[in-house]
Amino acid sequence: MGLGLESLKREFLELLEKDVEFRYAVAGYLGLSEVLKRLDTIAEEQRALREEQVRLREEQTKIWREIQGLREEQNKIWREIERFREEQTKIWKEIESFREEQTRIWKEIQSLREEQTKIWKEIQGLKEEQKRTWEEIERLRSDMERGFELVNRHISALGARWGLMAEEAFREGLRGLLEEELGLRVERWTAYDEEGYVYGYPSELEVDVAVVDGRTILVEVSSHVRPSDVFEFRRKAEIYERKVGVKPDRLLMVTPYADDAALRAGMRLGVEIYTKI
Repeated sequence: MGLGLESLKREFLELLEKDVEFRYAVAGYLGLSEVLKRLDTIAEEQRALREEQVRLREEQTKIWREIQGLREEQNKIWREIERFREEQTKIWKEIESFREEQTRIWKEIQSLREEQTKIWKEIQGLKEEQKRTWEEIERLRSDMERGFELVNRHISALGARWGLMAEEAFREGLRGLLEEELGLRVERWTAYDEEGYVYGYPSELEVDVAVVDGRTILVEVSSHVRPSDVFEFRRKAEIYERKVGVKPDRLLMVTPYADDAALRAGMRLGVEIYTKI
């Protein structure tokens, strides 16, 4: 009997839990029908609230995750901003260093300009001093030239006659030496330069001519050969060619002394100058 009652209770409770109509019927008998309905409504609303709460929590979790992501991104941005600030600070320090260096450079340039101004003033002073020196040298040169001119006039007056005689004697002696030592037969050729081609005015020309193995050689013997002598000898050779109709094979100048400029002129004009025989 006791077991049957317990079993009946369990079945009754299961029906109340599982069978809504049965539960309401029993509640109606007991006067609890309205209360149960309200409780069911409350339970349904509570379940809906719980579901909404779960949904809100999930949404809130998503929001917090998004906020966390934004914070991390914001932290990255702040770190990047900080890095930019540090870089900007370095740039400003570098700019300041450049400005200081530029200031030092401008000061150095200013110092160099001042030094250059001093140098130019010194140069100007040296130029003025040099000008005065050259003026003094020019004055001394003029005095010396006047003195030399006076001496030359005296020497020329004393040695004019002797000079002509000595030059001619030297030429004749050297001409004889050429004939004796070199076996050259030297003859004097004379002509008149009507056009003044050699000296710039009509004049009598003289040149020594040697013929060796059918070759014509013009020879000029002088105690001193200058560049002008070489030029005049070359023009004598051209006059000889025009008047005689024979082009000289060689042009020789024999002298114990020839200026360096005369030697260079001989090389340019095709005149052989011999200072040793």
